[in-house]
Amino acid sequence: MKAMIFAAGLGTRLKPLTDSTPKALLPISGKPMLEHVILKLKDAGFHQIAINIHHLGDQIIDFLTANNNFGIEIHISDERDYLLDTGGGIKHAAAFLQGNEPFLVHNVDILSNIDLRALYNHHLETNPLATLLVSKRNTSRYLLFNKENKLCGWHNHETGEVKSFYPDFDPKQYNEYAFSGIHVLSPQIFDYMEEWTGKFSIINFYLSICAKTNIHAYADENLHLIDVGKPETLAMAEKWVQTLIV
Repeated sequence: MKAMIFAAGLGTRLKPLTDSTPKALLPISGKPMLEHVILKLKDAGFHQIAINIHHLGDQIIDFLTANNNFGIEIHISDERDYLLDTGGGIKHAAAFLQGNEPFLVHNVDILSNIDLRALYNHHLETNPLATLLVSKRNTSRYLLFNKENKLCGWHNHETGEVKSFYPDFDPKQYNEYAFSGIHVLSPQIFDYMEEWTGKFSIINFYLSICAKTNIHAYADENLHLIDVGKPETLAMAEKWVQTLIV
């Protein structure tokens, strides 16, 4: 089973901590957040993992080497020359991720109690192009899904902006969910990416194709999740990680 960890972010909101340390290596309860995610994936059966790097990427390589890649196969997807965003990052790692089985993508700064194997198995059973782990948590930007949990659009509550490729789209008619930064993708995703090059967002990509294929929501009512992207959430994570079911 293959997975990819997004570890290339600049960590701008966590400055000055990220001036000399990549966000992925900031410690939470004594372990870098990258280690938390690697071990969670490993425990779920993912033993082939791509990790993209950019900001202070050498430190991540050295960390993995010092830990013998945690006993699994790790592929470095090198974006040190140019940061490719989420969609571009996945496409850049295509040679490693392509195959006959789906792969899971996990942001390095997301900690959760989600059963990753159950999420993966749900994707296998329902067989959409992509399965997005979502929740009802408060945010300003929501993905919009129909009654069949199929992605249909996006709504920014702060700006009022709406995105959808459906005609006469009314966001009020759809269920709002916040994306978690964890998703499972079928390898056929790369067929849809042929015309997409360089840097691009995976969410914009999903929105551009959702009218002609199935991008599916997976909502776990018992999901507890924290996005460790800001100093205040980093402090919260120090305490919260102790209660995680990993």
